[in-house]
Parts: sequence; C-alpha cells; structure tokens
Amino acid sequence: MTTRGITATSAVEFLRICGNLKRLKRTGWVNHKVNQPESVADHMYRMAMCTMLLDGDSTLDRTRCIKMAIVHDLAESYVGDITPHDGVSNDDKHRLEKNAIDDICEKLGHSQAAMEIKELWHEYENASTDEAKMVKDFDKFEMILQADEYESVQDVNLDQFFTSTVSKFKTPLVQSWVAELTAQRQARQAEAAAAKKD
Repeated sequence: MTTRGITATSAVEFLRICGNLKRLKRTGWVNHKVNQPESVADHMYRMAMCTMLLDGDSTLDRTRCIKMAIVHDLAESYVGDITPHDGVSNDDKHRLEKNAIDDICEKLGHSQAAMEIKELWHEYENASTDEAKMVKDFDKFEMILQADEYESVQDVNLDQFFTSTVSKFKTPLVQSWVAELTAQRQARQAEAAAAKKD
C-alpha cells in the first residue's frame, strides 16, 4: 500500500527518523545543566503552536508556517543539535544539515512530501519569505520562553539566551511577545530580589 508514491516501509522508516527528535535533548539546555531538558521535538511542537496564534487577518500562510515549524529542525535527527558554541562554522552547519535533509527525503523517494519538506527547509534556512521570517522569530521566541520557564522553576541563570537574541526579532507580532515576556521576567526577578532582602 502506498500513499502518493510513499510505501509503508518508507513511511515507517521516515517516522522512525522523526522519532529521533523526541529523544534528542536541546544542546543549550544540556550545556547549562538544566534538569529534564526539553527535546528538539518539544521545541518544534510549541513553535507550531506559536504559528496557530497568527491572526486570522494575517497576510501570512498559517498552514505553511505550521509545516515549516515542524520541518525546520528535521535535519537534527541525523546531525544533532549544533549550537554556535560547538565550533562548527555556519557554512559547515548548513552543509551538514542540507545533506541530512537530502538523505532523509531520499527515504521518501520522489514523492510530493519529500519535495515539500525540502522546499520548506530551504525556505526557512534562507529566510526567503515572510512566513520563514515569522517562523525564525518563533524559533528564537520559543527558546527564550523555555529559558524563562527553566529560570522560574530551577536555580539556573539563563540570561545568555536572552542577551543573544536582543534586537534579533524582526516581526512586530513576536517583538510584542518578547516585550511581554521580558516584562514578566523582570517583575519575577524584582520580586525574588525583594524576597531575599526580607
């Protein structure tokens, strides 16, 4: 049985590859010794939920954004979660991830799904559309939201994640979310500092 050219064997093999992302912990959290760090799949899930919050009158293709959010880190199922602190150049990272996407999509043959995954991945990597720019902002926002959550429940300082994204957000929508998150974080920090003085 096939689905538009994808055999059952190929589908199961592809989905097992996707399953690697459920077990792959996000490197930044591991390096900062966060307890129970999220997986790459966890991160991609909440990014996809971010795209669900796009206004109905938005000029963006929300469905395309959702698909891009769940595809953008797929290459990490092969190459791992490479961070800027791993000593891998941006060019090498891009090459490794492009090769991984090509290998993963090869499992799906010349199917429409394989072509769409490649197209979405390249669109995201190149930030070549407004949808890709929005999803890139969601990627960074989800990271600092997760950092804020870890800071609020664990005795860990993740300020580096916030400072590394200052002035990096391009879209007014996500800029407003960042402003709200920053205000909440600062209020929590001020409250904690006041409690220590008492």
